[in-house]
Amino acid sequence: MKIMKYFIFALVLVLAISFVMSGCNKQQGQKVRLIEVTHSIFYAPQYVAIHEGYFKEEGIDIELTTGEGADKVMTAVLADQADIGFMGPEAAIYVYNEGREDYAQVFAQLTQTDGSFLVGREEEPDFKWENLRGKTIIGGRKGGVPLMTLEYVLKKHGLTPGVDVEVLTNVQFALMAGAFTGGTGDYVTLFEPVASTIENEGSGYVVASVGVAAGNVPYTVYATKKSFIEKNKDLIQRFTNAIYKGQQFVKEKSPEEIAKAIQPAFPDSDLDLLTQVVKRYKDQDSWATNPILKEEDFNHLQDIMEMAGELDKRASYDELVNNEFAEKATK
Repeated sequence: MKIMKYFIFALVLVLAISFVMSGCNKQQGQKVRLIEVTHSIFYAPQYVAIHEGYFKEEGIDIELTTGEGADKVMTAVLADQADIGFMGPEAAIYVYNEGREDYAQVFAQLTQTDGSFLVGREEEPDFKWENLRGKTIIGGRKGGVPLMTLEYVLKKHGLTPGVDVEVLTNVQFALMAGAFTGGTGDYVTLFEPVASTIENEGSGYVVASVGVAAGNVPYTVYATKKSFIEKNKDLIQRFTNAIYKGQQFVKEKSPEEIAKAIQPAFPDSDLDLLTQVVKRYKDQDSWATNPILKEEDFNHLQDIMEMAGELDKRASYDELVNNEFAEKATK
């Protein structure tokens, strides 16, 4: 009889633990390893989706890491070190053109302009791109969209890189600001909040927006291996739903409200700086209002890549871009 009591007690204990664990798992949601190209206020809709609880609403627990470069992000995705990569679509184009069978497919777009700003050593309220003739710019990694977009803008204004203006491509993305403040170059292209931080410190001045000059480009997108999408369609849909909610938030809310929402993602930045940067991006319409990647924008990106000499053949929009989840999210 005593043995039976112990057995019943043990059984109840096991069931209770199982119930608690089940509740915890449900509360935590399904873990998704997301790797981002860099950590920037430029990606505000993503951080809104995280900190306003939109991913949790969709039953997703985001594990966020930073890759510091689209090439590193894509490597992590292809090596199964991350589930989803957030990067420039050029990385997916390169992989597709290599002929890889299980290539990375783009399923959602977050930003629709270049997010970098041209920072100079002096204030130039009447800046013209012609001012760069004979100057040196720290431009970013060769083959990356930031550099290619910059070169596209330079050529658009009659400046040939390497002839009319020197563009440095040997400085790592994370070290560009430090190289500039250390005395290298006349100008540098920087993302936020680094550009505004340098400006507020008096170490440099934002003189132009590369994004405004280049026009609409699918600058940063979410991509993962085709096989992952096929095996996890429900997860990809829920992930895209959360991103769309974040995009709608930044579309409808004020810079101050957006800044408060993303502040947990930037604990070392004060609210005034965050608001300043958010307003700058919002004013130039940097954020896509939905995750659908349009074919004309995709083609514009490939125009930029061709002009930069980084694209041997065009990738198929229909094969590389999967708008199925983005279209459902917006309905």
